[in-house]
Amino acid sequence: MLNFNQSKNRLAIVGCALAGLALTGSANAANPESVTAEVEFVAPVTITENNALQYGLLDVNMVNLEAIVIAPNGAVADPASRVLGGTQAAANLTVTATGGEAITILVDNVANNTGYGLASFMCNYNAGADTACNGAGYSETSAASATMTVGATLTGNGLALPGVFNGSFDVTITYQ
Repeated sequence: MLNFNQSKNRLAIVGCALAGLALTGSANAANPESVTAEVEFVAPVTITENNALQYGLLDVNMVNLEAIVIAPNGAVADPASRVLGGTQAAANLTVTATGGEAITILVDNVANNTGYGLASFMCNYNAGADTACNGAGYSETSAASATMTVGATLTGNGLALPGVFNGSFDVTITYQ
């Protein structure tokens, strides 16, 4: 049978062992690691349309699959001679952003109208290279203020009627 002193000694030994285990657990938790919270503020991207994409006056007899291409530099390709007059010009936009940031340029949400379809959009950002900008868009480095031009291919569908049938498209520029 254990006497009171032996029980007390055993209790003291068990207590010390538990205290040692508790210190071991807290010693591992006393290893802080400072973690950086990265934050960079940028100005919102703004896009201002200076000039619409202009095809001018087109022949109502434009047949299915005949195409007119306006390049970002304003050059016009009209193999079937369907441009009859008016102004032909690439869209011209002013883009402001925080300079030196990675951006994505995308043309989407194309709304065609009677007699044609718009596709194969090409963009030129800040006097760089003409680059396809529909589909997934493309990456660039932002300038604080830049000019962007947009050209596209207009393809007839054989259903043209006399009158004004403007279409539209969205230009979206986002930071990456």
